[in-house]
Amino acid sequence: MTNEAQDSRAYLVGGGIASLAAAVFLVRDAGMPGENIRILEELPKAGGALDGGGAPGPGYVTRGGRMLEDEAYVCLWNLLETIPTLGDDAVSVLQETEEFNAAHVSHAHARLIDHAGNILDASQLGFTTADRVEMARLLALPESVIGARRIEDFFSPHFFTTNFWAMWRTTFAFQNWHSAIELKRYFLRFLQELPRIHTLAGVRRTRLNQYDSIVRPVQAWLERHGVRIERGVRVTDVEFAVGEDGGRRVEQILFERNGAPGAYELGPEDYAFITLGSMTADARYGGDDTVPELVRDKRDGAWNLWETLARKAPDFGRPGAFNGNVDEAKWESFTLTMRSPALIKRIEEFSGNAPGTGGLMTFKDSRWLMSVVVPHQPHFDGQPAGVYTLWGYALFVDEPGERTGKKMSEATGQEVLTELLGHLGFDDIADEVCATTTVTTVMMPYITSQFERRDLHDRPLVIPRGSASFAFLGQFTEIPEDVVFTVEYSVRGAMHAVYGLLGVDKEIPPVYHALSDPKTALRALKAVFA
Repeated sequence: MTNEAQDSRAYLVGGGIASLAAAVFLVRDAGMPGENIRILEELPKAGGALDGGGAPGPGYVTRGGRMLEDEAYVCLWNLLETIPTLGDDAVSVLQETEEFNAAHVSHAHARLIDHAGNILDASQLGFTTADRVEMARLLALPESVIGARRIEDFFSPHFFTTNFWAMWRTTFAFQNWHSAIELKRYFLRFLQELPRIHTLAGVRRTRLNQYDSIVRPVQAWLERHGVRIERGVRVTDVEFAVGEDGGRRVEQILFERNGAPGAYELGPEDYAFITLGSMTADARYGGDDTVPELVRDKRDGAWNLWETLARKAPDFGRPGAFNGNVDEAKWESFTLTMRSPALIKRIEEFSGNAPGTGGLMTFKDSRWLMSVVVPHQPHFDGQPAGVYTLWGYALFVDEPGERTGKKMSEATGQEVLTELLGHLGFDDIADEVCATTTVTTVMMPYITSQFERRDLHDRPLVIPRGSASFAFLGQFTEIPEDVVFTVEYSVRGAMHAVYGLLGVDKEIPPVYHALSDPKTALRALKAVFA
């Protein structure tokens, strides 16, 4: 506990998992009274990208699913070990997650499927000697040398045809034009997954979707401690000043609430934690007979706020490096709400995996590069018996589908379902499945924007140099060695922000390095040369 925290106030801009985690650390580790903390969120619900909701009638939806993992997610587990589940205060979210994964072991038997509907032997990664040399070269280069170059700048065409790349890219949502720096970091961070990438045996899942299993319990814990979550608040600007000691401080947070302007004044003892950008900003939904809109004009406040702040100081980052090319960053996901078990049963028979035990099933030859996963049922709080869900996404949304002839970005939900059934070869149950299934699609223009090519200073530090009272949060800050597009990155950044600004005398769990474990490194090496 820090003495200054008792009399300080904290304002957290954005209600995603980074802000929620920071608020927990402020209360739990810095000793700040919860009633001194405000979370300012533009949307009606907190949680950011960790979303999930709906009902049997209109359908359930999650925009995305975040992979969890034992070795790499140490800061997330640190957070969740002190958060009780909603159903039992004596059981932590971490304990519930561990027990769930012990009971539902992941081991996919159908990771890759070809154009004829055959399950491929995905254990054969398909590397040539040239592929291995190119991987080794990328790993050996420092980030300062790699710079803003693309993944495809470092590999020959054959690499992109391998089973390995089909699995790695769809597990983590990489495009060939994404940042080579980020791919290198992923190789190093998840090296332990390489020998099991064809089974996804290292993936850990929550009991329900991550909104119900993580966000809601964290939010309940915060509210019990007096933290206020103010929804419908769009932060438009932050005013900074330099004190007599040379430290930079936040003086004012400007916002709009119900169209009316407002401001919070911050004193010298107060703190601001500001989420930059958003990978789910301007997400739009489609249905059975509608197509989701692709928003290009940044209507969400997150990107506009960062652009405003970036003009104030050169070390506040360069948002244009990440939000400047929607067509490189977008993809589309879909959630099926099924009132018949026909599709779930057929997938189980086909794949050999009960719901919740398989991983992504990727249709390797599909023009959309579609992948789907069947979670353990129920996947949503309150989901009744006899209702089932499935989630999927595609990376190439502007390519024509094999079955519909349409781009995914121009396809209705039912047309997306038709495409899926065609790839599975399940035409005999198509009528029943389509008649009993509601499809919700989601277009996300910035979903992989954090993977965009960047220079070393395009992302600001969590605590900018000279900051005495503010820190940046989220997927667009710079945390050396760690990887974006993970829950761990947001939580680790929150821990750095709180511990660093408030002088919390606790160790931040180190970034896991698989190469430091000889056995793990040897297993990965064997997989590459198999």
